Amino acid sequence: MQNGNIGIFDSGIGGVTVLKEIIKLLPNENYIYYSDSINNPYGDKSDQEIKNICDKIVLHLINKNAKVIVIACNTASAKAVSFLRKKYPNMIFIAIEPAYKMVHDYNYSEPTLIMATKGTIESEKFNLLLKKYNNHNTYILACKGLADLIESDNKLEIKKYLNEHLNKYKNKIKNVVLGCTHYPLIENDIKEILGPVKFFNGSPNLAKHLKDILETNNLLNNGEGNIIFLDSSNSKNKEKRFYELLKK
Repeated sequence: MQNGNIGIFDSGIGGVTVLKEIIKLLPNENYIYYSDSINNPYGDKSDQEIKNICDKIVLHLINKNAKVIVIACNTASAKAVSFLRKKYPNMIFIAIEPAYKMVHDYNYSEPTLIMATKGTIESEKFNLLLKKYNNHNTYILACKGLADLIESDNKLEIKKYLNEHLNKYKNKIKNVVLGCTHYPLIENDIKEILGPVKFFNGSPNLAKHLKDILETNNLLNNGEGNIIFLDSSNSKNKEKRFYELLKK
């Protein structure tokens, strides 16, 4: 089993931000990254649609000899991880979630903005997290369509979108929780509007948790490590951009 793969999936290439953090701690593992760009975005889909989509991806990754599956999409994690754990009790699932607890632990009292998809913000999992760690100085922004713009690398439209939605928070925010794995790809664009904010995202903690789980279950791999990229729309442009982002 040590020679199995770490399967990781997202609604597109945004999960590359998660994979980069994982590779820092686990460079010798073999990875299969599944970009589900044909169904992107997940944030506007119903719970049942998301469960069905994730179920098919998980089966595909299991058939590719996955020893653990990382859900690198906040919406999929919030909506489908409980369902997947029940359906596949022998598979280990590691799920990303918005890093709001990190604000509570490290920068509690400062004004905070949570940026996430509509699907994540409406989920029970997110609302339980918010209730538990609420600093009562938090703004929540449902960024409908933003992950799409990042996915398509539409730089002009990204800047236009951020100007339109973030200007009212300018110089008012100290913490920004990036509740979608696409958003770390545009941290510099966000800073241009909000100023010198501190970013929080769940990827570093997920990577640490994944390493602990592999060690505990004697599943660490000592090979050279390789990465296979799969895309549901078979897009060569997605593949090219994925490997470019992975090297940055």
